[in-house]
Amino acid sequence: MDSDVASPLPVPKILAEVRISVEVRIEEFLQREIVRWRKIDSDLEIPLTALRDFVASGGKRLRPAFCYWSFVGAGGDPDDLAVIDVGASLEMLHTFALIHDDVMDGSDRRRSQPSIHARFIQSHADNDWKSEGRRFGEGAAILIGDLALIYADMLFDERDKITRSIYDELRIELCVGQYLDLTGAVESSVDPIKAARIEEYKSGKYTVERPLHLGAALANRFDDLNEPLSAVGLPLGAAFQLRDDLLGVFGSAATTGKPVGDDLREGKLTPLVAMAAARADAGGLKILNRIGQRNLEAEEILLIQDILVSTGATVAVETEIKRLAKQAMTALAEAPILASAREALRELGNYVAWRDH
Repeated sequence: MDSDVASPLPVPKILAEVRISVEVRIEEFLQREIVRWRKIDSDLEIPLTALRDFVASGGKRLRPAFCYWSFVGAGGDPDDLAVIDVGASLEMLHTFALIHDDVMDGSDRRRSQPSIHARFIQSHADNDWKSEGRRFGEGAAILIGDLALIYADMLFDERDKITRSIYDELRIELCVGQYLDLTGAVESSVDPIKAARIEEYKSGKYTVERPLHLGAALANRFDDLNEPLSAVGLPLGAAFQLRDDLLGVFGSAATTGKPVGDDLREGKLTPLVAMAAARADAGGLKILNRIGQRNLEAEEILLIQDILVSTGATVAVETEIKRLAKQAMTALAEAPILASAREALRELGNYVAWRDH
């Protein structure tokens, strides 16, 4: 990854190729489930269709792509359907995480559409059903997320002990990272060490490092590629999440699919916020202390954005992204994998660090 790259990059072709195969596999799988359960009760078509529609509504399929190109780089057969199944499993796991994350954060929009719980809250209102609409919507979303998690396991299927242990560790890391994210928000913490830890476990490891490990394990080369791939995946995963933080505060709703400032309303503890808090004066800290208030107005969002910029926090994060990206690409150049896969992973690395959505 070149350190002078500073503008958003288009979706690389090598990402689109993997995405299509994974999406076809998931579509076939979920369509069978819809047909199966519709025969039992027609009401069951509704949540399963909502799950299928959510998966089909967007997503970059980064995790399947990192897994696939690691597998190919380790000598795996590019046409082996096993790696597509594992990629589909990773995407269903990601779906589970997003649906539950929206419930926990109270986010009503995802991928420019109503989030799953918002969709079912609206359905409750449209049908004038009894009880509380919010509880119905959130309950439905939790169950749909649970189905995604179960389906992820079914798609993963029977694997060897090493591959399964990596997958299990990935899922545990994701959940503990989410818990740290929750506590970081409610505690109004600005601890940079905790912020970095949340970034690593909530997203970084599960987006890049562990999918790389899974690909190597599927090709029976985890033992010799474990450390080289971690040297790539950990800094690249950190760069990915730092870019996500910037997009969560400054990104366009048209490209991110979520309202501008949602991360600020949710009180997300990020290195961006921690850096600004460490540098801000008393007046700036007073403004930053508004982070986490659900009723933040657009004017307040602009004030917080101004503090993030004026303290130099945004520039510092961009600088860190460049440093991490360069570190990851140096490690990638030295990793003992096939040249074609190295180039594909280089393209993916450029994209995740410099994307605009």
